[in-house]
Amino acid sequence: MPSTRARAWWSKAVRGLLVVPLTVLVTTGATSASTAPAAGADAATPDRLRYDVALRSDLDGSHWTGRQRVSFSNVSSRPLREVYVRLWGNGEDTCGPPGSPRPVEVSHLRGGTADQLTENCTALRIVLPKPLARGQRTVLSFDVSITVPQRNSRFGREGAFRFLGNALPVLAVHDTTGWHLDPYVSTGESFYALASDFHVRLDHPSALKVPATGHTRTSPGGPGRTVTHSTAHRVRDFAWAAGPFRTATETSPGGVRVKMYWAPNTPAAGVRLNRQDGVAAVDRFGKEFGRYPYGELDLVMTKDFGGGMEYPGLVLLGTTEDGSAVVHEVAHQWWYGIVGNDQYGSPWLDESFAQYANARFYGWDTRACWSEVDWSSEDAAITNSMAYWSTHPGEYHLVYTAGPCALADLERTIGADTMRRLLRLYAHDHWYGISTTADFKAAAQSMTDHDLTPFWTEHRIR
Repeated sequence: MPSTRARAWWSKAVRGLLVVPLTVLVTTGATSASTAPAAGADAATPDRLRYDVALRSDLDGSHWTGRQRVSFSNVSSRPLREVYVRLWGNGEDTCGPPGSPRPVEVSHLRGGTADQLTENCTALRIVLPKPLARGQRTVLSFDVSITVPQRNSRFGREGAFRFLGNALPVLAVHDTTGWHLDPYVSTGESFYALASDFHVRLDHPSALKVPATGHTRTSPGGPGRTVTHSTAHRVRDFAWAAGPFRTATETSPGGVRVKMYWAPNTPAAGVRLNRQDGVAAVDRFGKEFGRYPYGELDLVMTKDFGGGMEYPGLVLLGTTEDGSAVVHEVAHQWWYGIVGNDQYGSPWLDESFAQYANARFYGWDTRACWSEVDWSSEDAAITNSMAYWSTHPGEYHLVYTAGPCALADLERTIGADTMRRLLRLYAHDHWYGISTTADFKAAAQSMTDHDLTPFWTEHRIR
């Protein structure tokens, strides 16, 4: 019986990639490109963010409390009078029963005046003491309380293991369309953030291993406790996990430190496959899209986690004997992580691109895959937002199937060498920045004399 890594394109394209079941829910780096957006009336802001966080956990990592500070600049020519803090960890439970504690709570705010929670308790408006002019910088700080929910998900738990994805409060983005206050979706992602710096101190029992975004090191804490320090530059989010993981570390031939964390009951064969493919993928994609800039990548593996979930420098992987979606999740380090996008507005820009990279890594035969695409209506399109997919969950697989298939067809249309140059230059031009569908279409058209308008129409890239 062939392994899941060698099965047909259609079945593999969606295997293990959703965070939770639908019912639950350039060989050289490009580090100087697009690191700061051009200032203007509609520049994405607040920008140049720095988060300083100090949290302390309880005995099993289920509850974390501490203080968070965020400093930022206004790069828009329009004064910034308010900001919004996104509390994504409240998304699954919304506001809960009146008076009950929420998974993520902030209090004792300094640097602004807090309004009422909105967007099902995932958005907190903060009015600044005075308008922040272009080029000015200010600071907010607040206490944070994080309680890991009783569910196996990106912000949840599995046995003795805790996952803290999208648990840390982050600032929302204001751009040409205004404030992005999109609703939380469990089928896919709602997240949109600018590249930021994080300096995080996690105080926890020494029995717990704590993989986290960024370069990590540990130091002794109080009796029986350890402090994990993490520093991450130019990342869009910060995630961590906690539990009695087994660990191993390997440095890839390209110089990336890959740290493996796995629960003891995780199938050993799957751990070996993840280790092999994860190390190979980070180097291969570094050669194809631009050198991985973060130095360290953590693979967090458990037996029953629902699929895989990507964060900068850390991925969560449900792992069987046949491995996991590790290559797809590693590809996300470029497609969403380095080359950013609005994941609610344009999920195909990260999911389809990551899955296209996944297909190329494994050498899948995509020559006939477009003939298998089945559209439910004229409204269905690869480029639809999560507003569409969340109300048509049975069609969401198209982002993972039709999307990468369309990119494979584009490769055949413009030529493999041209496609490789396109993706390398496209990544370079949006390194640490934000891309849109219009940006990608323009980049592709610039690489060929062939009019791509009929291609976009046929493949429903709108």
